[in-house]
Amino acid sequence: MAELSCDVLVVGAGPTGLMLANWLVKLGVGVVVVDGKAGPTRESRALVVQARSLEIYDQLGLADRVLKESHRATALAPGYLDRVFGRVPLGPLGQGRTPYPFIEVLEQSRNEEILYENLRALGADVRWETALTALAQTDTGVTAKVGNDTVVARFCVGCDGSNSQVRKARRIAYDGVTNPQRFFVIDAGAVAGLVADAINVRPGGDDFMVGFPMSGRGNFRLIGQVHDDDLGDELAEEDARARLREQFAITYGEARWFATYRVHHRVAAVFRDGPFFLAGDAAHVHSPVGGQGMNTGLQDAHNLAFKLADVLQGRRRDGWLDRYEAERRPVARKLVATTDQAFRLITSRKRSRRALRRVVVRLVVPLAIRLAPRGSRLFEYVSQIRIHYWMTPGAVGARRDPVVGRRLPWAGDNFASLRSLRWQIHAYGGVRATDVPDLGVPVHVFPPAPSASSLRPGWLYLVRPDGFVAAAAVPADAVDVFSPILQS
Repeated sequence: MAELSCDVLVVGAGPTGLMLANWLVKLGVGVVVVDGKAGPTRESRALVVQARSLEIYDQLGLADRVLKESHRATALAPGYLDRVFGRVPLGPLGQGRTPYPFIEVLEQSRNEEILYENLRALGADVRWETALTALAQTDTGVTAKVGNDTVVARFCVGCDGSNSQVRKARRIAYDGVTNPQRFFVIDAGAVAGLVADAINVRPGGDDFMVGFPMSGRGNFRLIGQVHDDDLGDELAEEDARARLREQFAITYGEARWFATYRVHHRVAAVFRDGPFFLAGDAAHVHSPVGGQGMNTGLQDAHNLAFKLADVLQGRRRDGWLDRYEAERRPVARKLVATTDQAFRLITSRKRSRRALRRVVVRLVVPLAIRLAPRGSRLFEYVSQIRIHYWMTPGAVGARRDPVVGRRLPWAGDNFASLRSLRWQIHAYGGVRATDVPDLGVPVHVFPPAPSASSLRPGWLYLVRPDGFVAAAAVPADAVDVFSPILQS
């Protein structure tokens, strides 16, 4: 038995916990990471890496590797049962909004392996096969029993999934519903009957099928619905294979992974309880519609890591940590509500909903995507680059600023400065560096930004280390507007 001491105990080494540990170590925070598993997840599980997550990977120095190992979905292929209605290119939707205007497919297992290897390169590791068995709050933070050892920490973050032991130990409610429908998922090779390199979407009567292209020729993730009334409680992979062949004219060779599951829509009542925090599935879980789940957890980790480092290193008071819940819980609640509505439309067996699905997939979706302008809001929402935080409590409910409270708009070459991991001031035309008052933070002056970015010439933007814009002001007002934020 040993007693370990650290700044932050991270419980769970899935994608959220590994992302959090990477950032904390990179920011100079001492961590202990524990997980009851023997190593990174082997099943593919979550699949899509959205643009905002790629931006976070870039700030961490891993974007090139993630892109190298990903498979790009270049189009949407809507259809109905065994018919395909065409191929709709996805690329133009995100152009001009992010360096990564794509939908990249990289399974959770590879995300975990990449993050774990980077964590070890940073000089830290995970205590695998070490489950959390007891947890308590102390006057100075947290004490936990992990395996045969005791960990004493200032803070503890539960990244341990929807059955989070941290959440249960703190008796935090996990409100929501479990949908009655069950689904199957197959990672299949040598797939025939689908449009290559495209996300295939095919409703059909009481059924539906979604296929995501994966790395390797003919490899796809196939998702469909289990009907308890005609297949019983246990669905075999061969039953799913037969249904895909008969209903959708889809065949495949080897099934590398097969599972069935139910969809949950839940959000924890709080994301912070004193020195305890929840992130990822421990804090929120929802339908896989839109490929949002893993990405939301990665962004929880990114947001929280900077706040924990600020407090632990004396730059901020403890109250700064309350902003984690204030910023991330509304995102989770909105996401759960949105995916729940979409899920109900997709899975409903009502005749009116079935007819609506057919019309939407055959006519509305292809037309909407073809008519959508470059850099459309549709892509911004799905890719999670349009997330908004209220930067001041009094602003909640007011009209949302196009820049303040959002992640810094991309203007071609301005994201490189974010790799410094520091507060900074940006200007985009109409301002010289000598016009900017000295507030003790770096100043970056760029050429005028595209009008679509909403970055106005002659204005200054105060950017947080996590890339979100905290405030905007003209140079004459910058001291009064920015100083209270920097000194709080």
